[in-house]
Amino acid sequence: MARARAAGVQEVVTIGSSAEEMAAVTPLLDEPGIWTTAGLHPNSADEWSDAVEALVRARAAHPRCVAIGETGLDAFRDRAPWERQVEAFRAQLAIARELAMTVVIHCRDADEECFRLLAAEGPERVILHCFSVPARLDEAIANGWWCSFAGNATYPKAHDLLHAAARCPADRILLETDAPYLTPVPHRGEPNEPAYVLHTLDAVARVRGQEPAELAAQVRANAGRAYALPV
Repeated sequence: MARARAAGVQEVVTIGSSAEEMAAVTPLLDEPGIWTTAGLHPNSADEWSDAVEALVRARAAHPRCVAIGETGLDAFRDRAPWERQVEAFRAQLAIARELAMTVVIHCRDADEECFRLLAAEGPERVILHCFSVPARLDEAIANGWWCSFAGNATYPKAHDLLHAAARCPADRILLETDAPYLTPVPHRGEPNEPAYVLHTLDAVARVRGQEPAELAAQVRANAGRAYALPV
């Protein structure tokens, strides 16, 4: 966070997508500019239980918790049965609706069912984390969802992602790190960290024909609305 602040990143949403992660980030939540989420990742969906739901609800009540998730569906990695993923996903969508909270979505090779459930059962505010379905950008925007672009948008072969980032409406675009994964160029191959989001900002600003500072201000405003952050 010290390196992030030195680079100009003043606020971070750190994801709590397991009981262990939610516990690990707790000491950080007294620091200014750090927010968190409450959820269970689809790769861990087999752990969903009444006890885990109680943990998610308890963390959701924390004043620094701004979203449910990340949750969703993952057909790429075979780490949890599909039926259990759907069960955990629908349960977390219900919590987000009940509490009128944002939901952060993990969707990998599962966009058909993920989009269907989101449209039918999702809350008002939806963030498509690590946006990876450029062909469905227009559908996502029509549903009023935010599309969050990660460091893989800087990769040499990421033409479709960059094209989607260029077309994404100004009020619906977000940027993220997905740390410690998807480290942007020129640090690809290293563990990712919040400071590196500036490289993604530069790449996306360039393809959109914007100054990075202009896009940064827009992204902060969008994040404020997407997560219902204080002004």
